[in-house]
Amino acid sequence: MPDESRRLDSVCVYCGSSNDADPAFIAAAGEIGASFAQAGLKLIYGGGGVGLMGATARGAHEAGGRVLGIIPQFLTGREQPFDDVETIVVANMHERKMLMFERADAFVVLPGGIGTLEEIIELLSWRRLDLHQKPIVFHNPRGFWNPLFTLLQHTIDEGLTPPALAQTWRSVETAEDVIPALLSWDAEFYQSGPQTSVRLLT
Repeated sequence: MPDESRRLDSVCVYCGSSNDADPAFIAAAGEIGASFAQAGLKLIYGGGGVGLMGATARGAHEAGGRVLGIIPQFLTGREQPFDDVETIVVANMHERKMLMFERADAFVVLPGGIGTLEEIIELLSWRRLDLHQKPIVFHNPRGFWNPLFTLLQHTIDEGLTPPALAQTWRSVETAEDVIPALLSWDAEFYQSGPQTSVRLLT
């Protein structure tokens, strides 16, 4: 892939913040964080130091990568910010999500709980409304996200969601496949020249 085709510089990760997650998920999160650093991509994440969230940030930081955490003030005690990286403390969840969206050129979704679901559904809804065209890649170990994909397909089958929405994300099973999926999508999207990929949300 020619260098001039690349447009990605920063990637936002949505993922769980629970230390009770499958240790394999947490280990993979660290690998994915390191892969961002190796690819020269800045990690944008939720600012916490626990669960998959913390593992991703540590993986990127320890591999020499650029990391930006964004966390609301009320979560600083619960999610224990990772103090070794740049962190922005904001007033609330809405500000956190908007800043993460604005700072990112693409998104990676790792296993997570209700908070991750809320983030990705909003992101897909904005994509449905043509508010952005940023790549979205799911890390889907053990088919973790398959129930969500089934539900989304159900809404398509029932005529409630346009079929084209199913083409707005990609899913990979292994940590090592995340970066290649992002970069191939990036090259494909921009191969015909620079495009406007974001509309104002406010």
